[in-house]
Amino acid sequence: MLSWAITFLVIALIAGVVGLSGVAGTATNIAWILFVVFLIIFVFSFITGRRPPA
Repeated sequence: MLSWAITFLVIALIAGVVGLSGVAGTATNIAWILFVVFLIIFVFSFITGRRPPA
């Protein structure tokens, strides 16, 4: 999930440099959404924890 967010962030940066503002804005929004979802899943996994089976 984090790798997808970084990928879209890189696409947004490249599109911003080239001047494609619509593509850059869309890629930035997608990267932001994926990053937030990643953080939520990470915090949930950290709180619940994974314990080895008994």
